[in-house]
Amino acid sequence: MTKREALTQYLIAEQDRFYRLAYSILKNREEALDAVQTAVCRSLERQDSLRDVGAVKTWFYRILMNTCNDTLRQRPRTVPLPEDGGPAREDPEPADDFLSRRVETLPPEVGVIIKLRFYEELSLKEISQVTGQNVSTVKSRLYAGLKKLRVTLEGVELS
Repeated sequence: MTKREALTQYLIAEQDRFYRLAYSILKNREEALDAVQTAVCRSLERQDSLRDVGAVKTWFYRILMNTCNDTLRQRPRTVPLPEDGGPAREDPEPADDFLSRRVETLPPEVGVIIKLRFYEELSLKEISQVTGQNVSTVKSRLYAGLKKLRVTLEGVELS
């Protein structure tokens, strides 16, 4: 299988996961769809930089994360509130909404690591490659985030 075929097959098979991650970061349906589309285009344009077909997962996630970060940087500094005063959600709430709301309260650099580890099931080494941080930084942020989650969940009965 050629590099292009492997990349194309991976992009088609995992597109739902890409959208879910982009949406969890950007919180906007159109921006998440645009980020995934841009990341796919960039990956196809830069497929020659993929040295190892086995690393396509981390290689693409890094492109997607950079695209999402670019989108966040281009946003205006103020966020308008919906007119009814309720939360603005364009996609349905996830099944584990209680926990996902707690993850959203974490600092962004910690929340992304938790999302990559548990939602996308990436290993610590893969997260390190995707985020450009060393493994020990990823570990410390992951465990600090899990500790904060545990503290906020203590005493709360989960059904």
